[in-house]
Amino acid sequence: MNHPAPTLDRKDTATARHVIAASFLAWMLDASDFFIVLFTLDNVASSFHVSIETILLAPTLTLLMRPLGAYICGSAADRYGRKPILIWTIIAYSLVETASAFSPNVTTFLVLRTLFGIALGGVWGVGTSLIMESVPSSWRGTASGILQAGYPAGYLLASLLFLLLPTIGWRGLFIIGGSAVLSALYIKVRVPESPDWLARQRENHAGNELRPAAPGVWSVVRNNVALSVFAVTVMACFNFMSHGSQDLYPKLFLSLEKGIQPHEVTLIVVLYNIAAIVGGLFFGALSQKIGRQYAIALAALCVLPILPLWTLPHSGVWLALGAICIQFCIQGAWGVVPAYLSELSPASVRATFPGLAYQCGNMIAASNALLQHRLSTWFGTGLAIPLMLVVGCASFSVMVLMLLNARRDPKSRSF
Repeated sequence: MNHPAPTLDRKDTATARHVIAASFLAWMLDASDFFIVLFTLDNVASSFHVSIETILLAPTLTLLMRPLGAYICGSAADRYGRKPILIWTIIAYSLVETASAFSPNVTTFLVLRTLFGIALGGVWGVGTSLIMESVPSSWRGTASGILQAGYPAGYLLASLLFLLLPTIGWRGLFIIGGSAVLSALYIKVRVPESPDWLARQRENHAGNELRPAAPGVWSVVRNNVALSVFAVTVMACFNFMSHGSQDLYPKLFLSLEKGIQPHEVTLIVVLYNIAAIVGGLFFGALSQKIGRQYAIALAALCVLPILPLWTLPHSGVWLALGAICIQFCIQGAWGVVPAYLSELSPASVRATFPGLAYQCGNMIAASNALLQHRLSTWFGTGLAIPLMLVVGCASFSVMVLMLLNARRDPKSRSF
């Protein structure tokens, strides 16, 4: 049952801004650490004397472990509070990122990237619940867009750090990535605990109820099978849409296949990530007016006519324009997701259910990089057709699922 929070709209705005900034920062730095691997695929492969396809196992294993992280960290946050678990999760992924820089062989590197996936999977769900329970309800659409903008912002940060590769090497980039631990200090000092979580704890203690060891997520799944299947399916499509447009695009497609110079690739990545941030903010705010599902459906629909411009031109200028437009739309749809999933979730598992649905969908899409790479071999056409095929099918599926379920739009749901 959702707990009304009549004082939520009277929250101190400075505190709410700190909560938004902290969750954005945590997600941005986490995403940056993930994308550093994708920018250095060939460098890591060369260092360990293995094929690029072997190193592609790293992001695949990371994605596969994210559901486990979402469950472990989400369950802990539902039991012990959002703030302490978010801090420890940031510390964990920062330590693993730094340790990755000192990998003596490819096996150790892959094991560490697997562990990184657990921490990576925990950040989003915990950060989402902290934001959505701490800001006024009228802020949720915009706050959702800001939080999700952390993902392309992390991508942008990784692309800028990539400029340092000739100087410090891929190991140096991973060491810099470990500095994300500093964001945990900011959360410790400036961010309060979720008022909604605190209110439920007071109710439990007042009623002499024991806090459950687990927040009942499996009971929620059993009692809401249709909702759970729908949420995971939607998030699988979302993740094929985003990873399908990002994972192989800068390094393997633009640089190695299209022959775009590294500094030009960096510029394109910077531009389309700025567009992605703007798109997330735009559609997140729009969802506050027209509803979460209609905003998502509109963004997904806009992806489809842009696909040829995104991959088929030979000119770097036209490719850049296509990439800017497509990331504005894809990350625009993503900008609504934190609010959408939080409002679908029962209160008792609000740190677990959204993150678990997101990361289970991510696990289904974990094969994206290998899938697109192998499709390009089978088709013998390069990556252009596989990129369009995966992203196009995923975008169309997101649009259809949102429109079919639009009558259950949770836009006005409160907690």
